[in-house]
Amino acid sequence: MADRPDLHLYTAATMNGYKPVIFLEEAGLPYDLTHIDFGKREQKAEEYMRLNPNGRIPTLVDRAAGDFAVFESGSILWYLAERTGQFLPDGTLARSEALQWLMFQMAGIGPMMGQAMFFKRIAAPNGHAEPYAIRRYTKESRRLLEVLDRRLAGRSFLLDQGYSIVDMATYPWARAWPWAQVDVDGLDNLAAWFDRIDGRPAVQRALRIPKAVPAFWTPGESETGFAAENAARFATDAKPETEPR
Repeated sequence: MADRPDLHLYTAATMNGYKPVIFLEEAGLPYDLTHIDFGKREQKAEEYMRLNPNGRIPTLVDRAAGDFAVFESGSILWYLAERTGQFLPDGTLARSEALQWLMFQMAGIGPMMGQAMFFKRIAAPNGHAEPYAIRRYTKESRRLLEVLDRRLAGRSFLLDQGYSIVDMATYPWARAWPWAQVDVDGLDNLAAWFDRIDGRPAVQRALRIPKAVPAFWTPGESETGFAAENAARFATDAKPETEPR
């Protein structure tokens, strides 16, 4: 259809799922969106798996490039930045620095905070508390946030060139410290960075697409009924491997 936007995003209300939405809203790009329902396991549907063989979200389809599909949230941000010439610095060294910090998020902050969230928010409420795992991932998440805090000393954003896809990638995970129950006391540079990005209207719009989840970002909200609802939704993920799934 001629009136369709070039970009179609498949996503859900998760930390990775918000990342490309932040870019699209910041860049003011037209796009349409399919909200993937985990409860219906739409991410494992055959049609979706043809776009994303890993069966995860998000996935971007660029209709203007022959329905070219991009999966993995960091790759989507990089693709959009190169496609539009926005939010990515020029020059080999600056691009390398951007890639380093993007990989730091993808390989460190996301997985470690994600594991802290899993063991606290899914496994433990479903009767599979693992104190060692909780301590390990909470401690490592705090360490990684300390790395960010040091990086942000004297900087407004994670790259010297200004606000970039590195901030867009890192923010949803780091900012979800209330949900991960990771202590951020004393991380003043990080707190100031949170405030700067919290104040961006495009980010606030993005965090409501495909739906808002206040429990991720707000201390106290994380202990509301959403926590129990979330644990129940993913209860099968917490079963030991010896149990049928």
